[in-house]
Amino acid sequence: SVQVGDIAYFTNPHPVGDYTQHAGTTTPHMTASQAEIIKIGEINQVSIAHIVCDMEQDLFNLHYGGGCVSDYCLEKHSFIMFSKDNKANNNLFMLPFFLGIIGLLYQYQQNKKDFVVTGLLFFFTGLALVIYLNQVTLQPRERDYAYVGSFYAFAIWIGLGVLQIAEWLGKLVNKNMATTIATVLCLLAVPTLMAQQEWDDHDRGQKTLARDMARAYLESCPPNAILFSFGDNDTYPLWYAQEVEGIRPDVRVVVNSLLGSDWYMRELRYKVNKSDKFDVIFTEEQVAGNKLNVAYYNPLPEFGETNYHNLDSILRYVVGDQSGKYQASTQEGPVNIFPTHKFKLPINKEFALASGIAKPNDVIESEMFIDFNPNRQYMIKNELAIYAIIATTEFKRPICFTSTQELKDLGLDQYVRQTGLTYQLVPVKGASVDTDIAFKNIMTKFDFKNSSKSNVYYDEENRRHLNSLRLNVAQIAQALVAAGKRDSAVQILRKLDNELSTKNFPYGMSSNRGNQHNYFSYLYLQAAYAAGDSELAKRVGTAVVKDLKQQLAYYKSLGTPMSEAQFMQNAENAYQNKATEFNNKQASFIQDILTCYQLINVIENLEKGVPVAGQP
Repeated sequence: SVQVGDIAYFTNPHPVGDYTQHAGTTTPHMTASQAEIIKIGEINQVSIAHIVCDMEQDLFNLHYGGGCVSDYCLEKHSFIMFSKDNKANNNLFMLPFFLGIIGLLYQYQQNKKDFVVTGLLFFFTGLALVIYLNQVTLQPRERDYAYVGSFYAFAIWIGLGVLQIAEWLGKLVNKNMATTIATVLCLLAVPTLMAQQEWDDHDRGQKTLARDMARAYLESCPPNAILFSFGDNDTYPLWYAQEVEGIRPDVRVVVNSLLGSDWYMRELRYKVNKSDKFDVIFTEEQVAGNKLNVAYYNPLPEFGETNYHNLDSILRYVVGDQSGKYQASTQEGPVNIFPTHKFKLPINKEFALASGIAKPNDVIESEMFIDFNPNRQYMIKNELAIYAIIATTEFKRPICFTSTQELKDLGLDQYVRQTGLTYQLVPVKGASVDTDIAFKNIMTKFDFKNSSKSNVYYDEENRRHLNSLRLNVAQIAQALVAAGKRDSAVQILRKLDNELSTKNFPYGMSSNRGNQHNYFSYLYLQAAYAAGDSELAKRVGTAVVKDLKQQLAYYKSLGTPMSEAQFMQNAENAYQNKATEFNNKQASFIQDILTCYQLINVIENLEKGVPVAGQP
């Protein structure tokens, strides 16, 4: 998958599913036209720093009356104004910080012992943790909750700052008046200002996205399904939906990250809510503690990589061997092994059809051939457990996944079929999308109406999940078009368009993930064109192109003025490591500049009716 900081501008003949999975979404079945655009990586940290520093002066000017005198400047103005109008763009004028510093100095002067206590609390729950944890720069989410103790300490100083202000005012007016003025003044300058500035982007009163996504995941599953989830942002909403609101208690949620622990594997052996128990092959003793935490690849003569070997037998008698026959000796003692990367799973067609997992018109495989990543020399406990669950269910019980990210390594990605937001394991190779079930789920079971309310704010993480939803609907719409169901494709595209307010979640938007947001919107408008809904497609295209052109205007403003042709040529040269007139700031945005041009080109071609490879 594309790593952070990678430049990823190129025409790629391979599917782009790897990247989008890296970004938190799943796209295992993309058309050639989708693949040919880009593997869009994330903006690197240097780029983020540059854009923040360079926009500060522009934002200051626009806040306080700065203007534009040219169309070029107006494009840049629009780009900056978008950031200015973002609900999360809050101005506190550093007043809480200054009041805290005043309180810090006041406590030091008044009572040095108390200052030491508060200072130690601030240090050990803040700066000391920063040093001790030594977190890498890029994190999946903000980690300020880890330093909340230091926030409490600083809040003490903010409170003491009010006393210092009162003392200063006491030199001008009487004590009671000074206390009243200091209290009112500080109340307005800090907590009131914070509420006025930050309430709109912190208010969760109408935000039901987590619950809505969880319901969509659960309702995408067949009855009595096993649903593998990947990551906290999927799992916690699923737990809430089931345990609090009682949504689909028949579905067993299995958390991949917890599956590597013995206590969690033990829970799978019992019925939970309305979900039946299931077999995980290995006994409690075999997986207790650190046992079977990992199995290492060790080729054996009786196995090999030329033939496929029964998955159930390998797990039971080789990986789970306790006699020593199939264990390797190391300096730390015997370790469990797996002797091949090639597995097969016999398919009972009667079970698959009776359970509804396979359809009567499916070309059902007699055996499922599984290729574990040949470059992997080890298999961890949760991967062994996934294989074990698949081997023992024998397609009597549906198995679904919230993501296909981990399935490629396991060799299962070619055996999943999209049914909405989830992907169901099926005994059919290259099954892609179940158009009937997916359409029914989206139209009758998905509900994101709260997202249309104008006062709901979606931050970057929220938008990532909404992009995943937009991408899934676009994929299903393309599949419906391919199946000759254009009207149905239009219906699901329009449903999502109606339920997601463009004020809260615009089609064209710059983000700290490069042009990923605009790329997913491109896939959506491509599906709209394929379905014949030109009005929706043009509306999406107009929004995306506007944002892309605003980005380009901003990137141009970072360096010396040049023509459009010169700017694009310099971008190409910089990408190819040739001589360029770009400065360091512009060079850090090469990926974004080139993907802007490429997306504008393909969108304008679609609007002109120019055929795109792979378009249905």
